[in-house]
Parts: sequence; C-alpha cells; structure tokens
Amino acid sequence: MHASSSEPTGPVSELVPLGEGDLPSASLRDRVRAALEGGDLVALPTETVYGIAARADDPDALAALGSLKGRGQESPFTWHTSPERALRSGCELLPLLRRLAERYWPGPLTLVLRGAPSEAALLERDGWTGVRQVAHAGTRALIEELDFPVVLSSANGSGEEPLCDAEAIRERFPRGLALIVDGGGTRMREASAVLAVGPGRFELLREGLLPIDDLRRTAGLRIVFACTGNTCRSPMAEGLARKLLAERLAAPGAPPADLADFGFGVCSIGILAGSGSPAAAHAIEVMGERGIDLSAHRSQPAHPETLMRSDRIYGLTGSHVHALRQALPPSHADRVALLDPTGADIPDPIGGSRADYAACAAAIERAILARAKDWA
Repeated sequence: MHASSSEPTGPVSELVPLGEGDLPSASLRDRVRAALEGGDLVALPTETVYGIAARADDPDALAALGSLKGRGQESPFTWHTSPERALRSGCELLPLLRRLAERYWPGPLTLVLRGAPSEAALLERDGWTGVRQVAHAGTRALIEELDFPVVLSSANGSGEEPLCDAEAIRERFPRGLALIVDGGGTRMREASAVLAVGPGRFELLREGLLPIDDLRRTAGLRIVFACTGNTCRSPMAEGLARKLLAERLAAPGAPPADLADFGFGVCSIGILAGSGSPAAAHAIEVMGERGIDLSAHRSQPAHPETLMRSDRIYGLTGSHVHALRQALPPSHADRVALLDPTGADIPDPIGGSRADYAACAAAIERAILARAKDWA
C-alpha cells in the first residue's frame, strides 16, 4: 500500500528486530523482500542514519517515499547497491571512481555520477544519479540480494534532522511504513558525504563525515616522471601527462580542467639532476608544437620526500627504475614502474637533433596514453 500525502497514512508502522549479530534472519529477509517488491516502504538502519527504502524501478513506490517525507517529485533519491553494479564499465573517469569506492565503500559516501543504468533510470535528475553502498552488514545483506534496485532516503521529513533509532522513526511515522527494522542506534549519527564526480565536476554537495581534501587525495594521484638530468625526457613526460589529464578531466567542450580540483599532481625529477637547469631547447620546441610550455621548467633532483609522497613513479629506463627502487623502502617499491608498459627503454635524446627529440616525445606520448587508462 502506498502513502498518498505528506501526513503519515497507510499501514501502521510495525517495528521488528533485525536479529542476532546484526544479521537478518531468513524470515525477515522474506518479509523485507515481499514489502519492497509490492511497492511498500521499509525503514532500515545504516552506519550513518536510518533510511527509508523503496523499490527504485517502481514510480508509485518512489512517489510514496516522496509523499511520506514531504518532498517534491523532482527531489533525488540514492540508489543503494554494490560497487560492481554502480561502477559499470561505461562510467566516466572510472579509475578515479574505483579509488574512491575502494577507500570509502562500504561506508558513508554517496557518489553522484553522470547518467544512470537502465535499472536506475527513474532516479536520474538533470543527468546525474546518486549511488552508495552502506557499511551496515544487516542492511547490506537485505538489499544486495534483491533482484530489483532499491533506494534509501534518510528517515526524516523534509527539512528535519535525520533519525538515528527505530523508536524515533515509529513516533515520527506511525503509519506509512510496512516495516521498521530495529538495528539499534546508528553508529555515526550523521548523514553521508555526497560527492558529485564527472568530467569537469568534483563537487562536495554535502560534507557529512568526509572533508573535500580527503576525497581529492583519494580520487587523484601524485605522479612523478624520472630520467637522468630532468632536462629532456622527464619534463616532456610531465608536460604531456598534464595536458592529457587536464583534457580527460574536463567537461565536453570546456577548457582543460584544473588537475588539483580532482586531486592530481604531476612533476618530474632527475636521478642525477642538480637544481635549476632549464629544459633542453629542442624539448621546449617539440612540446611547444603540442601546446605545452616548458620555458619555465627548472630541474630538480630525486628528493626522498617527493618520492615518498608519490602514488605512481615512472622511470624512463630500466636503470632509472632500479635507482628509484633503491631509494625507497621495500614497502613503497611497487609504486615504481617503467613508463613504457611494453618494457622498452626510452633513449636519451640529449645532444641529438630536433628529430631525435620529436621521436623521443612520440615514444613518451604513446607510453603515457597507455598508462593513463589507470589514472582517470
């Protein structure tokens, strides 16, 4: 039965215990499935606040949820699912999203992504859809085994504080909920952070428990390129990587994105470099043809602090990789790789012709295009 107004109507809200060890019994699973499958609403605990669940592919159930909460028809609801279903292969900036999911899911982070799969099509608002995987083991067990999509919206009326225990929900919504699953008081007692991520957008819509700087640090990468003197190969690699990332992170038709907005940092170093030398003249010329300005580049050595802060460190040759791994503790050695994933060294063009630098730049560009598939 569906609620039809912002005043609680419909069935008397029944309070039922979650069960031993916060895991639902078979009978409770059956009851929750039957209620949601039939279009009714069910209150469930999460690690943040209680949520009210509805079937996400049933427009009447979604309308009932909006009516119960006193929200307009265009207010967004969040699809609660697994990372495998939420982060499908067609997602934009998929590597970045996977890093966020690996760090914060299951947990108190809602990601708002461009588009929606067919099963969550009713949830899309202005081209964006919210997704989350809750950490509460009981609720996760209840919803992830269902063969239809489910939304959860905080258990409160519009403009009210979210509710964090089952008795308070029964008092606020004495009717309109088929079941209130009582999992005790919630652990965090604060709503999830809500982060919109897509080309041209990395925007914290609600902070919750996660500050924007932490989210950027997780989403982006600190990338370092290393050659010998930091005047030829690694500066060209740095410039090419910056350009590629800025274009990939930008909205369609928009200017290149600011890498820092997405948590990315790119630099270059030299294994035997001194400080302050400019890029080679031919390197500046070859990069200039690609719209990359190396005129302000100044060499820097491979400081241990730079290496320790980095997530990806690429040597231009095998000897660079060996030297970098020797400079790092064993626990950080897996951050270092040869830039060319085919295993080829990129020769030093120093002292060579402009054509040598052009060939070197082309080889670096091919390697970066291959590596960037894992960046963003």
